[in-house]
Amino acid sequence: MSPDTKNEEAEIQLDTANKAERKTLKQVLGINMFQVALAGIVGFVANSTGLLGAALDNLADSAVYIVSIYAVGKGVAAQSRAANLSGILLIILGLLLLGEVIRRFVTQAEPIGWAMIITATVNAASNLIAMRLLKSHSGKGVHMKASMVFTSNDMLVNLGIVLSGIGVMLLNSPLPDLIISLITVGIVLKGGWEILKQARNARRGAKK
Repeated sequence: MSPDTKNEEAEIQLDTANKAERKTLKQVLGINMFQVALAGIVGFVANSTGLLGAALDNLADSAVYIVSIYAVGKGVAAQSRAANLSGILLIILGLLLLGEVIRRFVTQAEPIGWAMIITATVNAASNLIAMRLLKSHSGKGVHMKASMVFTSNDMLVNLGIVLSGIGVMLLNSPLPDLIISLITVGIVLKGGWEILKQARNARRGAKK
């Protein structure tokens, strides 16, 4: 087999892999937009800071998946820039959510527990689908690793909202919802920091 033929085959394989990554990211983007709509609408109606925070987190994820779709097939530098933007977005939205938690704490608005449980359960199930889609690409590029971090964070947040919804119903108090919101802030900020760290490490590795 000639070198030219080998190069052509390698390019075809790379193009196929890139198309598969884009397809997966578009599917996960669709799942995230569904979660934004569901958690945002129910969170507003049910007066749940936890669900509103989850919707905000998913909205950030959706923006990041769009950036990641752009990064597919690009070099390490472009992937690192995409991951860096992802991390910054998460940190900014985490701080915005913290402000909303403080505002809700002052107003002491009581959420609807059963609505929190049902919504978070549906979103957690959709997270499982997204994680299965991303798993086969998790070792490819910092932008894909960032996508896995986001989806894992979403799963933890939704499971926490289920528990806080149970707490709201048992205690007849908004405190469990506010507590899960604070935990969500911590998860979001930690995820943002981890992605920034991965992007920095990828840039350093590319320079060596």
